[in-house]
Amino acid sequence: MKISIITACYNSELTIESTIQSVLEQDCSSIEYIIIDGNSTDKTLSIIEKYKSKIDLVISENDKGIYDAFNKGIENSSGDIIGFLHADDFFKTNNTVNTVLNTFSDDIDMVYGDIEYVSQENLSKVIRCWKAGKYKPGIFKWGWMPPHTGFFLKKSCYIEHGLYSLELGTSADYELMLRMFELHSLSYFYLPQIITCMRVGGVSNRTLKNRWLANRNDKKSWELNCIKPYWFTFLLKPIRKVFQFI
Repeated sequence: MKISIITACYNSELTIESTIQSVLEQDCSSIEYIIIDGNSTDKTLSIIEKYKSKIDLVISENDKGIYDAFNKGIENSSGDIIGFLHADDFFKTNNTVNTVLNTFSDDIDMVYGDIEYVSQENLSKVIRCWKAGKYKPGIFKWGWMPPHTGFFLKKSCYIEHGLYSLELGTSADYELMLRMFELHSLSYFYLPQIITCMRVGGVSNRTLKNRWLANRNDKKSWELNCIKPYWFTFLLKPIRKVFQFI
């Protein structure tokens, strides 16, 4: 099997080089690397150009946000498995992708693992650790979700069950994983190790307004899939994050 790693970026000159290097340094010969750029106006494209001969596909054009870029990447990919590495993230080890790839089989549709949030100033300083734990049917109702940057899915599942919904803003990844786990009951494997390191400062949690919008879109995710959550589901989701600092 082949795995496609997709990076979506826009004006990411400060971090894009380390992200690219993280992919290119992987001990895996079956990687297709795709970068979808939102028509950056800083030095991002000139940095990408340095590595263009080692990148399978670069698309730079205006888009409708990061999930539109993800969808473009999926549509233009040729891998059997799709994974995402954001423009300010990097893989924990050089063997991460190979481990994920070897975990997949004909009977496994999804593989997910854990992630670390690290300081922007000191990448070895862990601020928060997101240990996903094993999935159980119905656990999304208790505020559970796996980290998106530690989540890998077969392309055939995107083709059969759909891509990211652009109407849901930063909750598009939550909705897609809710759909794949709870609605379609796809087969999965939990890999209990750190997959990705993320620099702190995610868009959905940057302000109270963004957190409120994300919560509202989380509710829409359930409505779109005709699944009824508990009344307290959306309270538990942020509360679970508190324990990631312990």
